[in-house]
Amino acid sequence: MKTKAIFYHAGCPVCVDAEQGLANSLDQEKYEVEMVHLGEQSGRIGEAESSGVQSVPALVIGDNTYHINFGAAINDLK
Repeated sequence: MKTKAIFYHAGCPVCVDAEQGLANSLDQEKYEVEMVHLGEQSGRIGEAESSGVQSVPALVIGDNTYHINFGAAINDLK
């Protein structure tokens, strides 16, 4: 069974770079990767916050949240 990985971002240059360099590098055999653009899918901001996301880009793998660099605070996306 694959582990769910969700990459939250806002489309900013930092986010796009992290998506291309990190999120797309995850082993597709081990991880089911979903990309969520919070600027376009603002209805999922609460979900991101519940997962521990405080800023984007961020990668949530299972119960672990990893903040990658800093593109925007989650509150700036509301």
